[in-house]
Amino acid sequence: MSVTKSPPDEGVPAASQPPPGRPPGSRDSLRAAGLGLAVLALLAVLGLSIGVGAKQLAPGAVWQGLLDSASPDYTVVHRMRLPRTLLGLLAGAALGLAGGVMQALTRNPLADPGLLGINAGASAAVATATFLGVAGFTGYVWFALAGAALVSVLVYAVGGGRGATPARLALAGSALNATLFSYVSAVMLLDTGSLEKLRFWTAGSLASAQPSTVAGLAPFVGVGLLLALALARPLNALALGDDSARALGASPALVRGGAIVAVTLLCGAATAACGPVVFVGLMVPHLVRALTGPDLRWMFPYCAVLAPVLLLGADVLGRVLGRPGELQVGIVTAVLGGPVFLHFARRGKAART
Repeated sequence: MSVTKSPPDEGVPAASQPPPGRPPGSRDSLRAAGLGLAVLALLAVLGLSIGVGAKQLAPGAVWQGLLDSASPDYTVVHRMRLPRTLLGLLAGAALGLAGGVMQALTRNPLADPGLLGINAGASAAVATATFLGVAGFTGYVWFALAGAALVSVLVYAVGGGRGATPARLALAGSALNATLFSYVSAVMLLDTGSLEKLRFWTAGSLASAQPSTVAGLAPFVGVGLLLALALARPLNALALGDDSARALGASPALVRGGAIVAVTLLCGAATAACGPVVFVGLMVPHLVRALTGPDLRWMFPYCAVLAPVLLLGADVLGRVLGRPGELQVGIVTAVLGGPVFLHFARRGKAART
């Protein structure tokens, strides 16, 4: 008697199928419950970010300053802490989701907009804009998007295109990263005006958040987020190979192009708003993949929720450790992310031996 194996669900990698003996809907129920817990963690960090600052305020004073325009703390809460928190929410979601899309597109678990040079491309473009006299997010963002898009295409092309390997992509990204940040340093050293404007921005910071910055960033992140979520199923199909993707109704060229557009919007806009913040797009997708498996339809929403938890948590930690000043959030994420990256790299090497 022959036994015919039923194929996995359409568009979902086989590794994401529920194990034998488990009801088909049980894993989705666990994922949904986990996403609910992630949302609660995000709400807690949002409250912590509004409540913690250079000026110590009691929780009651923070609440009153949030709701009552006559409160003496209204200006502190609404003009400083609330925009900073919303900027961290948007930038964190953008960077985490961009990292998830990059890892899915390149099939490289160590892919990250910072490691592959995309942040550096946006930074170099912003440095050029500053040298030319452009100021503010509304001016920076178009330069940052152009720089991020150019580097995305360059890294993908130099890394081998559709035949790119993780090692070649990492080498191409590292080379462009070093070159572009050297250019940024040269601009800052040669022009004192650019140095004054960029010296805190290049470290990655949420401190300069303004309501206008948040309002300008939101449309770019919104479009990039919707595009990334819409690409989750086609990218699942693409993970099975180009021929399988076509058989499942996905166009590999359109999927790759859409993914590059999504990463450009998310990473370019976030970098223009708060500078080059690294490792968020690397750490969060790794954590999420352990929770959800490789199914991008669940992984991407988790990334969009948990990445702001990491970014805002790092920002709060920098404010607490650096009192009466603060440590820029980009410095905190770099300190946290360096050992994590080494751990992932060593674990990947051990898995191949």
